[in-house]
Amino acid sequence: MNNLDKESASRFERSRQALAERLHTLPDKPEETVDTTLRVLWHLAAGQPLSVQAAEGLPLAPLDAAACAHLDDLVSRRLDGVPLAHLTGRQHFMGLDMCAGPQALVARRETEMLGRLALDLLRELVGQAGSAKVIDVCTGSGNLAVALAHHEPRSQVHASDLSEDAAALAARNASLLRLNDRVHLSSGDLLAPFDTAAFHGSVDLVVCNPPYISSAKVPTMSSEISQFEPSLAFDGGPFGVNIIQRLVREAPRYLRPGGWLVFEVGAGQGRSVLRRLQGTPGFDDLRHAEYGGEIRVLAARRAATDSATAGGSTLSA
Repeated sequence: MNNLDKESASRFERSRQALAERLHTLPDKPEETVDTTLRVLWHLAAGQPLSVQAAEGLPLAPLDAAACAHLDDLVSRRLDGVPLAHLTGRQHFMGLDMCAGPQALVARRETEMLGRLALDLLRELVGQAGSAKVIDVCTGSGNLAVALAHHEPRSQVHASDLSEDAAALAARNASLLRLNDRVHLSSGDLLAPFDTAAFHGSVDLVVCNPPYISSAKVPTMSSEISQFEPSLAFDGGPFGVNIIQRLVREAPRYLRPGGWLVFEVGAGQGRSVLRRLQGTPGFDDLRHAEYGGEIRVLAARRAATDSATAGGSTLSA
């Protein structure tokens, strides 16, 4: 803040002190600290909505009286628990700044792991065939669909969400990154929008960041999540695995032989879901990625025949 005049620097310090005294941050958003939060809110008050990563290193402009009042309001709302990404309307994911909002879950670090593993597999598939057809279900803000399409231009991505509001937000992100011609949005229940001959047995990659929090845990979650983010995006039923079980059961109908299913799981769920996959006919290779010693991402390759036995490999983060 060396570029700020004395009055602006004093206001910065007052706002910083207010955040330092009361701000509660979530462990799955480590990029959000007192300082990064204030810098983002300062830019927003000045009329420039940015994610934490996009704001890093940018100079802060002095604020006029109206902008100062706006900053005070933004700090107050953040301290009341409104997610930073909801205030800015921006969230960074896999190197891209995207639109965010209360229509969908804010993308987390674990989902970047899902995206990176899915992208590696997508590039392998494209290298083999020259192009790829991708389905992203529970797309939310479309962060996975848009990132995969952006980073692998030879892919066509078909994305859906049960929430029409979420699908509309995903469409905004496809437009923001000029990917309307390769990211196709729809709304519907899991894989139901793709239950046609055009998708049966022809999809190279199915990806999903499903709701996986057990219903009993929802009331104990941070209010920043339970009060401000859509429960449809995180409530996974009595044991948190309702959608995951459906995904494992239904995805083989759509995957071509050699195609991959890749999805995120909650902390503590990975080992049991891995065992389920190992006992599921139709997959001949399993991979997983770990975060903090927990399996958080699983990948399963569709076998040429249903009699194959799955092996496996591990990635760590």
